[in-house]
Amino acid sequence: MIHIKSQKEINQMKKAGALSKAALRFAGSLIKPGVSTKAIDVQVEQFIRMHGGTPTFKGYYGYPATLCSSPNSMIVHGIPSPACVLQEGDIISIDTGATVDGWVGDNAWTFYVGQVSSEAKALCEITRDCLHAAIDQAFIGNRLGDIGHAVQALAEKHGYGVVRDYVGHGVGHVMHEDPNVPNYGKKGRGITLQEGMVIAIEPMITLGDYASHTLADGWGVVTNDGSLAAHVENTLAITKDGPVVLTSDDEGADCPMVGGYSL
Repeated sequence: MIHIKSQKEINQMKKAGALSKAALRFAGSLIKPGVSTKAIDVQVEQFIRMHGGTPTFKGYYGYPATLCSSPNSMIVHGIPSPACVLQEGDIISIDTGATVDGWVGDNAWTFYVGQVSSEAKALCEITRDCLHAAIDQAFIGNRLGDIGHAVQALAEKHGYGVVRDYVGHGVGHVMHEDPNVPNYGKKGRGITLQEGMVIAIEPMITLGDYASHTLADGWGVVTNDGSLAAHVENTLAITKDGPVVLTSDDEGADCPMVGGYSL
């Protein structure tokens, strides 16, 4: 069931979105060679709680951490660990969720660790561009297939893989609501976008083949061929004035992120 939000509810969701984005930026500021993903997770949890929120992910279906921290060939859902120490040249997807006043904010970004290869940079940049292309389709009367097609067409035009097994989703009082929002599809197909829908769009793009599998911990998802993966995400509302990004903070949507390309 799709939960349509009123304008008042959308405005309330902006608090959770702003904190989730602030937490994501804070996580990015901590990323450097020699730092463990667990150390970043601890500090971001403190940040979210200090600013009046609770970590959405922690305890969600038993998930043990505040962040999903997914380096290199890991696509999503990496559990932060003291044994996972960032190295020069890595890329890492950080997914943050913050709940404020019962509403959820959810967003992600793939960061550079120091200097990275030109291939890694190009992958991250096309993943960002796929997100922007998808948001440009998030208008009343368009279809979910228009969003998915925008991601798939751009990524595959440049020779990248589009993950099929994991998708975006509705957002509200819980992190995952209907509808699913795939990163692939055909124009004019799927559910019609309505005013008041709130969805998370999150392209997951691979340097090689898109096939994936889940690790023995039951959470981390990696590419089968070991190729790099990038993941970005914003939560947005469908409004009469067009798409409104809810995971936005006072620094503005085009504020440079760690890694030299802007969110």
